[in-house]
Amino acid sequence: MSDVTALEQLVKKHSQLKQEVAKIIIGQEKVVDSVLNAIFSGGHVLLIGVPGLAKTLLVHTVAQALGLDFKRIQFTPDLMPSDILGSEVLNKAREFEFIPGPVFSNLVLADEINRTPPKTQAALLEAMQEKGVTIAGKRYALQEPYFVLATQNPIEQEGTYPLPEAQLDRFMFAIQLDYPSFDEEVTIVKSTTKPQTEQIQSLFTAAEISNYQKLIRRIPVADNVIEYAVSIVSKTRPNANTATDLVKEYVDWGAGPRASQNLIIAAKTRASLNGKLSPDQEDVRAIALEVLQHRLLRNYKAEADGVSMKEIIQSLL
Repeated sequence: MSDVTALEQLVKKHSQLKQEVAKIIIGQEKVVDSVLNAIFSGGHVLLIGVPGLAKTLLVHTVAQALGLDFKRIQFTPDLMPSDILGSEVLNKAREFEFIPGPVFSNLVLADEINRTPPKTQAALLEAMQEKGVTIAGKRYALQEPYFVLATQNPIEQEGTYPLPEAQLDRFMFAIQLDYPSFDEEVTIVKSTTKPQTEQIQSLFTAAEISNYQKLIRRIPVADNVIEYAVSIVSKTRPNANTATDLVKEYVDWGAGPRASQNLIIAAKTRASLNGKLSPDQEDVRAIALEVLQHRLLRNYKAEADGVSMKEIIQSLL
């Protein structure tokens, strides 16, 4: 099968996939698009929103529709690395046997990731970055494809452990979830206060998703699009000559090269899912907010003047 034919199939199946997710998830179309983009790009996602916005339901529904194995980890202050990675136990034969933890899955929901101490957060980081874990000196590979979708409550900061910038950088996207509109909330209440009849159909296999990820990586990108993405990222660095006035005044630390890489990969995926054979600058602009907003560090003056991260990023475009 040629790459062009495979891309046509991907566009068709992506449309069906969104229809399946929409059976359960009302509204939140941009959020669903971003999550699917990250999955086909092979990246991880940080979902930021107050309780009750169906973050967990969204991840579970997407996993069902994609035909992936799904595990949920509820992060708590007393959670240890072995609770998520697994541990060696003594079996009946008086030999040590490795019992895999919930991190051994295709799609892992790390619920309220900022509620667990840095030691456990770092253990998950190895799994995210290396696609494997090390227990008692032995490495265990995770099954492909592998994604971590972490959630975070932006309101409650008491008793939490904020993710350090180095760990935030491992997430391809940070997605802000907003409240539904009035009409959407009416539809949500109607659909969730009656017997559930909708069934989610699995449209992919793990092997198919891995093949589509490789296909997207093969898509060519024009040099001017790559240069455009790199120029956006370079503008986020306050000491750079190209930095905008808002960045120079309100940003302490800009994004690194991983942001440029993720802009191009996500632009490739967006173009592919929309039936284009190569991404353009519009694809880069469309995903810039999700790629950049967790990679910039605002200063105290931005907080005092009420300048949001969205405003700063829009000034770059």
